[in-house]
Amino acid sequence: MGAKLCQSTRTSDFASPDRLPGVQDPAPPNPSRRRMLFATVALAGGIAGCRAGTRAGTPAAAPPGRLRLLAEARWPHRLGFRGTTVGGLSSIDYDSSRGEYLLISDDRSAINPARFYGMQWSAREGTTPEPIEVTTLRMANGESWPARRQAQAGVPVPDPEALRLRPDTGTLLWTSEGDEARGFGPACYESRRDGTLVREIPLPPMFQPDAEGRRGARDNLALEGLALTPNGRHAWLAMENALVQDGPMPTLAAPGGPCRFTCIELATGRATRQIAYIPDAIPQHPLIPGTHAENGISEVLMIDADRMLVLERAYAIGVGNSLRLYEIDTRHASDTLALDALAPGNYRPASKTLVADFATLGLSRLDNTEGMCWGPPLPNGRRLLVVVSDDNFNPLQITQFAAFEFTE
Repeated sequence: MGAKLCQSTRTSDFASPDRLPGVQDPAPPNPSRRRMLFATVALAGGIAGCRAGTRAGTPAAAPPGRLRLLAEARWPHRLGFRGTTVGGLSSIDYDSSRGEYLLISDDRSAINPARFYGMQWSAREGTTPEPIEVTTLRMANGESWPARRQAQAGVPVPDPEALRLRPDTGTLLWTSEGDEARGFGPACYESRRDGTLVREIPLPPMFQPDAEGRRGARDNLALEGLALTPNGRHAWLAMENALVQDGPMPTLAAPGGPCRFTCIELATGRATRQIAYIPDAIPQHPLIPGTHAENGISEVLMIDADRMLVLERAYAIGVGNSLRLYEIDTRHASDTLALDALAPGNYRPASKTLVADFATLGLSRLDNTEGMCWGPPLPNGRRLLVVVSDDNFNPLQITQFAAFEFTE
């Protein structure tokens, strides 16, 4: 890790204080299983801090040369920008009309209200992304989304996870994993660039949890990915793990149950098609047998009208993260939209081809990468693929940007 990967941009708008005025510094916001598990890692001798970039075993074989690392950069922990704490960056998209990237934070309004950032980056080695704006997301009444400690009955607390810009309307689609503890399932919203709400897009009833926990999305394992078709008419919403009624989460011994990818016609807001994707078994064993390990979908991105990139992100205590990028063709899977529950034999999942194992790409470290987008075209005509990691507001993790040349 060279110093150029850790340097911060120097501007009067932001700094990296230990604590912002008026901001408490207790446990990280929006606690999830991944964040709480780092305490276990620390008890195991601080292993995550020194081995988070390693992989156990031999990386899966992939066709050579489809991804080539061009640049890597980081933001410091708890970066301050215009009165907010930057962190939890769970998605990234590129606005070609303004030449800027958009980043959503998965802060459940616990540190600052739900928000997204604007950023500029040349994606060249030795350069640092520069934040240029922050926008608060708002409810239908114009108020910012509340934190759980302030939320009234009937008002969900969003857990923002994915964001895409609609070039034809200039609006933003974004997903929430839901607020299952208070009875709210995953959601998809559309907002203007100033953060005001346009609409909530209704989801099929299969996603909503029931009181007994026998169906619907699992807590914190819901709408993690969002992809827009090139013509801008449809959006694909991707689950991180299977619905309760569809199957189990991945284990070290077996792949997970099918993750539903749902196609939304944006003009009408209707779900028009749905396919199933099978995530791999957890690819690495935790350092201490019996402690936590997981795998799931962290982002999706359309290559063209039919082909999609799917990023699987795994984590094992004491070992760190694994990141594998796959390609699927959405046409080659059966439509599962009419099926309330998926079972072997009643659907055909999408087949997948490994594009790259990130452990082989030369990154200084692998972390919790959750965002992926196309940047501006490269001079040689190839595509620029940009990713960002979610640090979970945890000092043992990093906010990492990486840029790759993508070969079809």
